[in-house]
Amino acid sequence: MKNLALLSLAAIATAQQSAYSQCGGTGYTGATACVSGYFCQYSNTYYSQCVPGTASGGSGTTLVTNVVKSTSTTTSAAAIAVATGSISKASGTKFTIDGVTKYYAGTNSYWIAFLTNNADVDTVMSHLQSSGLKILRVWGFNDVTSVPGSGTVYFQHFSGSGATINTGANGLQRLDYVVQSAAAHGIKLIINFVNNWTDYGGMAAYMHSCGGSSNPDWYKSSACQSIYQAYIKAVVSRYVNSTAVFAWELANEPRCNGCATSVLTNWIKTTSAYIKSLDPNHMVCIGDEGFGVSGGDGSYPYTSGEGWNWNTNLAISTIDFGTFHLYPSSWGVSNDWGAAWIKNHAAACVAAGKPCLFEEYGVASSHCSVEGSWQSTSLSTAGMAADLFWDEGDTLSTGQTSNDGNTIFYGTSDWTCLVTNHVSAIG
Repeated sequence: MKNLALLSLAAIATAQQSAYSQCGGTGYTGATACVSGYFCQYSNTYYSQCVPGTASGGSGTTLVTNVVKSTSTTTSAAAIAVATGSISKASGTKFTIDGVTKYYAGTNSYWIAFLTNNADVDTVMSHLQSSGLKILRVWGFNDVTSVPGSGTVYFQHFSGSGATINTGANGLQRLDYVVQSAAAHGIKLIINFVNNWTDYGGMAAYMHSCGGSSNPDWYKSSACQSIYQAYIKAVVSRYVNSTAVFAWELANEPRCNGCATSVLTNWIKTTSAYIKSLDPNHMVCIGDEGFGVSGGDGSYPYTSGEGWNWNTNLAISTIDFGTFHLYPSSWGVSNDWGAAWIKNHAAACVAAGKPCLFEEYGVASSHCSVEGSWQSTSLSTAGMAADLFWDEGDTLSTGQTSNDGNTIFYGTSDWTCLVTNHVSAIG
């Protein structure tokens, strides 16, 4: 949240809030009008913000709350439980969660906030809790360019006139319940804000409102970044006090193919600083694949071809820990290549004095032998703080969740070796 004491004198004199300042919410006593070209957008009970456009539907980001309800009971942002325990922190090259500093295990569930049955969400959280997994990475975005039919969850709609954030029962209230259930089960969430890929909209969806034809355009567009920051603020303000949030994450696997590394570095600096201005207490990470790290064999992932200088970006003061992924079959390298990949990132984290999160990894077969060896390498290497396999699979009221070939299903032999045995080895 911006410090209201820093508002411009002009805005104070005219009783108008400046761009992106607070303009309403429970306990708020300042001006509720915005400077010209902006209107006061409701985010939740506690926060409204001056965003571009007009309340009658002009350009910029608006909000929709009168959407069709989902089939489950929904919970308003104001009712989100604050988790027991404390806000997670980086402690040197390890993480401290609820007062315990150690190595942690976790997983990914990109789909959990898109479920419409609260009991299904609780089932997943219960299985994670009983298995000893502590960190869960989820998609905090679900972008569309046309409003879907009744019962389909979406978080933000893009059109030629701007973007509309859906805070209704089929919108961010689904993410609300994920946060509430995580709080109840002692699970800590990494919440991601946008996708590099077109799955669930991603950066490409933004361009329906802000223009551009490629992801490099998205990073360089002030209009795209304005909408992106407005969405970040809408999400962060909902859970700013929740200890169920482990970290805010800039994007899923951001790339800027052929760009100078300064493009991504400047975007990371700007966005992470913006998030810290809204919430100085929770950690912030990038969500990248780890490209451009120093050392290695000169193979493509070690180059800057996707716009990355990993060591430089890790050193940014508003980034709390490093993230990297590992998919050998997609990158044209061998499974054995992965051990050095882990160690080179860990060495960079030791040099930076920050934790390394092995955030995604997967193979289509031989899960236990291949991924198990990566887990062992990560656990035994200085600088590594946690690993999250891709991704959690479960059996819910509608049947089995999706399986992309890398999925590890609860209750299977793969779960035993990659979760039960791994958690036991961590101790």
